[in-house]
Amino acid sequence: MALDLDFVRARFPALHGDWVFMDNAGGSQTLQGVVDKIGEFLLTSDVQTGASYAVSQLASSRVWQAREVQQRLIDAERAEQIVMGSNASTLFRFLSLAMAEQFQPGDEIILTNVDHEVNISPWLDLAESRGLNIKWWQFRPETLELELDDLDALLTEKTRLVCVTLTSNVLGTINPVADIARRVHDAGALLCVDAVAYAPHRAMEVRDWDVDFCIWSAYKVYGPHHAFLYGKYGELQKLGNLYHRFVGDKLPNKLEPGNPNYELAYGCIAVGDYLEELADLCGAAGFKRPVDSAFGVIAEHEEALSARLLDYLKGRNNVRIIGRETADRMERVPTISFVVDGRDSESVVRKVDQHHIGIRFGDFYACRLIQDLGLAKQKGVVRVSMVHYNTLEEVDRLIRALDEAI
Repeated sequence: MALDLDFVRARFPALHGDWVFMDNAGGSQTLQGVVDKIGEFLLTSDVQTGASYAVSQLASSRVWQAREVQQRLIDAERAEQIVMGSNASTLFRFLSLAMAEQFQPGDEIILTNVDHEVNISPWLDLAESRGLNIKWWQFRPETLELELDDLDALLTEKTRLVCVTLTSNVLGTINPVADIARRVHDAGALLCVDAVAYAPHRAMEVRDWDVDFCIWSAYKVYGPHHAFLYGKYGELQKLGNLYHRFVGDKLPNKLEPGNPNYELAYGCIAVGDYLEELADLCGAAGFKRPVDSAFGVIAEHEEALSARLLDYLKGRNNVRIIGRETADRMERVPTISFVVDGRDSESVVRKVDQHHIGIRFGDFYACRLIQDLGLAKQKGVVRVSMVHYNTLEEVDRLIRALDEAI
C-alpha cells in the first residue's frame, strides 16, 4: 500500500507552517503524540522513581515501559538491554569508559574514515589512555564504499573491537552490517554500530544483525532529544559501573549515571504507538513485526523522494553527487549530498534558505570523510536529508530553488 501522507503529516504540527524541513538527519520534526506523553508524565507522575507510594510506582512503570517499547522496536530480547541517555555522543562516550578495563596494551580497534566522530573520538581517547592500536578501514576512493575484503585484511588475533556506521550521515549508504558482524565475530572481536542515520528510515533488527552494541537517537526518529544504547546482555554485564558504587552490576542502571530523563523516555513511547498505527493502516500481513510493515511503506515512499531529487541532480552538468546515485531503498536512505562545480556549499544553501527550505552544508562531523574527499575547502557538501513525511511536491519546490541557486 502507498503511504497515507495525510495521516502522516497530520501528526506533525510543525509541518503546517511555511518551512519545508529537509535537514532531518540533523533532527526530525516531533510527533504531537510525543509532546502529549511528555506533558502527561510531567503533570501526573513527575516524582522520583523507586519509592513505594503510588505516584512513584506509576513513574517507575512508565520509564520501564519506555524501555519495553524500544526493546520491541529493535527486536531485543530484554528490556534491561535498553540503556538511555541524553544523546548518542554521551552514550558512545559512556560505552568507551565502561569498556576500558577489557582492553590490554597492544589490543587493536578498527575504525572507519566514513563514520561520524561520535563513533571515532571516544575510541581514539580510549586507545591513547590504554596503549591500544588503531587501524583504519578506509573507503575505496573510486566507489566511496567500505569493502568487506578490506576489513578482512585488517582483522587479526589482536582485534578486540570494530566500530562502524550502519548508514553514513553524508553518503546515505546502508552498510551490510550482518555480513560485517559475521567477519568480526569470526575474528573473535566485538562490533559497535552507529545506527543514528539509519533508525528514522528502516526497521532495526539487532538480533538478526548480531551486533554487540548499537546506539541511535530518538530526536532523529520523530521523538525528543533523547538516545538509546542496545547491547547483548552478556556484553552489558561485562561493562564497568559508571554510576554510584552501591549500584554495582545492576542493569541498565549502572550505565545511566544520574538516571535518564524520565519524561523524555516516556515521550518516546508515542513513536512506537505511531509506527504501530501506521502498520495497522497499511496492513501487517506477511511481516514478522508491525514495525516491519510500517517501515516497508516508509522505505517505498522515501525511494520515490530520492529518485526525484537524484534524477534532477544527475541531469545537471555542474553537480557531483557524493555517494551512490541509485535511489534503491535496499542500498541507501534519502540522505543525499552533492557539490557544485566552482561554488562553495555554503553559498548554495544560503540561497535555498531564502525559499524557506531547510537544508544544510558542512561536514556533519564526518570530518575525516570530507577531508579525505578533498571537500573541506569547499565548506563540505550540500546535504538534503528527507524522511517519510516529506512529499514529492516539496522535492519539486526544492528543485526550483536549486535551479536558482546553482
